[in-house]
Formats: sequence, C-alpha cells, structure tokens
Amino acid sequence: MVSLKDIAEKCNVSAATVSKALNGKEDIGKSTRDKIRRIAEEMGYLSNASARALKTNRTYNIGVLFIDQKEAGLAHEYFSKILESFKSHAEDKGYDITFINRTVGGMQSSYLKHCIYRSFDGVAIICADFTDPQIEELAESGIPAVTIDYTYPDCPSVISDNTKGLQELTNYALSRGHTRIAYIYGDDTEVTKKRLMGYYGSLYSAGIPIRDEYVVAGQFHDIDVAEAATKQLLSLKEPPTCIIFPDDYSYFGGRKAIFEAGLSIPNDISVIGYDGIQTAKIYGLTTYAQDTASLGTIACRKLIDAIEGNSYSNDCSIVSGSLFPGNTVAQI
Repeated sequence: MVSLKDIAEKCNVSAATVSKALNGKEDIGKSTRDKIRRIAEEMGYLSNASARALKTNRTYNIGVLFIDQKEAGLAHEYFSKILESFKSHAEDKGYDITFINRTVGGMQSSYLKHCIYRSFDGVAIICADFTDPQIEELAESGIPAVTIDYTYPDCPSVISDNTKGLQELTNYALSRGHTRIAYIYGDDTEVTKKRLMGYYGSLYSAGIPIRDEYVVAGQFHDIDVAEAATKQLLSLKEPPTCIIFPDDYSYFGGRKAIFEAGLSIPNDISVIGYDGIQTAKIYGLTTYAQDTASLGTIACRKLIDAIEGNSYSNDCSIVSGSLFPGNTVAQI
C-alpha cells in the first residue's frame, strides 16, 4: 500500500506537505498541491476515509438540499452553476456532496432525520421553500448549515444583491430614454421583494410616477405565465416601452407574445431579463448576470469554516452581479 512517505519521497517534499496537499490546505502553492495530487493518483494512493473520519470525528460528506418546485432540475442554469462551483470547492477541500431527501431506510422521514442518518458534517440549503417547517427545523437543528438567497437568524448565508440588480437594469432603461418601464415579477419570495425595492427605488429617484398596471405578478422560470403577462401589458391603452422579466428563461415566453402581436424587439418594444444565462446572451438579451461562481464558492467556504470551527460567522455575504447590455433596449 502506498503511504504518504512514499509520495513525499517521489515529490521531494515532506510527508506533512503531502498531507496538506491531499486535504486541500491552502498554505501551500496550488502548483505544488496539484503536482502532489497527480503523483499520488499515479502511484495508486487512496486515503483511508474511515480512519480519517475516526480521527477527526467527521465524515467529510456535505448534504445539499435542492428542491426545484419548477421541476427544471439541474437544467436551471442559475442553480446548476451555483452547485457546480459549490461542488468544485468542496471537492478541493476533500469533501463529497450528497443530495438530501426525506427517505431513511426506504421509509418517509424528515430532512433532518435523513441528515442525521447520513451523518452529514454540514448542509447547504440551495433551492427550497425556506418557509417549510421541515426546512426551518433543519436550518435551526445545530448541524452546520449555509443558505443561499435566504437568511435565518443563526445561520450563515450568501445572497445575490437583488435590489442592486433591479436598480441597475431599471436605471439602464431610464438612461436609454424609457419612462414607461414595466416589471413582471416572480414568485412571492425574499428575492422578489428585494428586486421590487430596486425597481421602485430607481423610478422614485428618477421622479417617474409608479404605475400599478405596469407591475404584473408572474412566476420564475415559467414561459407560459410570462407570455400571458406580456399580452396583458401589450393590451394596455398606453403599453410600456420596456418590459423587465423575472428571469432570462421567462423572457422567451414574452418574446413569443411580442412577435405574435406583430411587434419587433427592440424597435417596437424593449425587453430585459435577469440571471445572465448563456442562452440569453446568445440572443443578445439585455440582462443582469448573477455571479454564480462566487455564490457557490463563498457558501461552501462558509459551511466548511463552520464544520471545521475556523472563524465561524453567521453573517450574510452579499454578492453583486454585472449588467450585460445586450441589444434589446432601444434608445428613445
């Protein structure tokens, strides 16, 4: 069996350095860490996970709660990108991830009981109904946890700056001469409330009266609902000159309604999305690109800090995105 000492001799470093590299410690250079890992793999080294778990009282397994009520699953680019960066950072630190469900031994149970059954070191609540009592129970159970786009009193969290996002998009439309700006908002969540604050705040600061008929209830990631909401806006006596959609995917429903009405984008009506998914950028959609890589990485770092007792903090980190101007907002 290959030992740490064998790898150390091959790499011409100390056994301690090898141990740090294999456990993802950052106090050695990335190039050295990658070299040691490569050579260890070539030599057929396998760490003894059971021995490590006994020594550290950890399983090096993180539970991920991902409940997509829209049933888009990992095809939802925003969440899939967050998961990708979360998983990458976790693996770099020597952790595996497992999705959480409510089945224990083939029987229905609770999320918390599943986590206890699997002996997760910590949990990441990435996509869920945060007001669900079972999820609240999990977040407040004492198991190290982190949330994304929602905050609990004693749980570290990472949030995309949704207020700033809608402010930047609304201000961009204003800068292009638009004053009749409509917003189709998403589900009744904290994310939507923050975005509405940004929308209303930008119009108020610009001295533009709020028109209730321009603020329409919609849903996230739902083409049919976006299509119906767009038709509602286009039927107004004085329709908007610009429509902001709840997300990039929903825009395609609005696009269908606009084209069926015989209108063009952006000559007849301007449109804006949210998220910055690759498909939308290919279509040239003006949107707000969320920094999914930072959201996932920061969330994972916070959780591992909580697990390992390193500078644990239950604060909220706010991550800003960036405006992608595209070509779907006309200059008036």
